[in-house]
Amino acid sequence: MKIGIGSDHAGFELKEFLKGALKDDGYEVVDYGTKVKKSVDYPDFAEKLAKGIQNKEIKMGILVCGTGIGMSIIANKFKGIRAARCCTIYDAILARQHNDANVITLGGRLLGQELALEITKTFLETPFLKGRHLRRVNKIKNTEI
Repeated sequence: MKIGIGSDHAGFELKEFLKGALKDDGYEVVDYGTKVKKSVDYPDFAEKLAKGIQNKEIKMGILVCGTGIGMSIIANKFKGIRAARCCTIYDAILARQHNDANVITLGGRLLGQELALEITKTFLETPFLKGRHLRRVNKIKNTEI
């Protein structure tokens, strides 16, 4: 699966760890930046990744900032993006099963590397259940501007 990853400076170290671990697991990972640890603005990198999904360059994405909140807010501004901030494995399961989320956002200042990797892999590997949830996801799609 081809996935994208992006971060700001606060998420840089976790992004680099996840990128390496996911490549080791066979994922094709496109890095949308940042490429350095100096202070940058998270909306720039969320936009690049969201547009990567919209343009079908990647199927799913991972965004990392200090808390995951800012990345989630900006990513969800883009049509077709359903970003979910996940702090637990259960968050990741439900974000995929019930919401068909295509972007996970993580807090680089909140999560240890191994837990973040486990949450991310769970997110990437969990299928959308469809059924009654499809009706709700379609309502989300119909409200997009």
